[in-house]
Amino acid sequence: MLRKSGIQFYAPEIIATTGWTTDELSAAIAKNTFLPKYDIVTLLIGVNNQYRGRSINEFKVEFDHLLQIAIEFSGNNPQRVFVLSIPDWGYNSFCSRKGFHKIAAEIDAFNLVCKLTSEKYQTHFIDITISQREDGSKEEFLAGDKLHPSGKEYQKWAEQLVRLIKKNSNDLMNSSGL
Repeated sequence: MLRKSGIQFYAPEIIATTGWTTDELSAAIAKNTFLPKYDIVTLLIGVNNQYRGRSINEFKVEFDHLLQIAIEFSGNNPQRVFVLSIPDWGYNSFCSRKGFHKIAAEIDAFNLVCKLTSEKYQTHFIDITISQREDGSKEEFLAGDKLHPSGKEYQKWAEQLVRLIKKNSNDLMNSSGL
């Protein structure tokens, strides 16, 4: 999408794997070697912390640490870091409807940590949870397992990310040579 919009960049380097928690992502980062800096860094992590019943306080500490690493990856330019909110798995057919409100409240609390930490470090924050909740029970927006989002939902998130990158592309290009 970025290339089609005229923004040229190298192929992305993807670290995370579906199902990871913040500590698992941190461990993977510690085991890898990276370039000195990246033009754009994205971070979407935390839904599995909530799903596995991890504490919000643990998440605050670990997310803060991961966001600091993301900023380091960007050459210490927080304007090149884009945090995406956590999707709400309670809005799909996988979840029993009686647990729906509890899951939503916990996801909202985890997302508040993401948003406030993003503000603290002056990175970008994109709320994908709103549109995902709207689509969460629609078949075409769910993968075959009825839990994870389909490519159609991921496309909506990518479009939001591309819009924000394009909106900030002059600043990004001036600071990084995109």
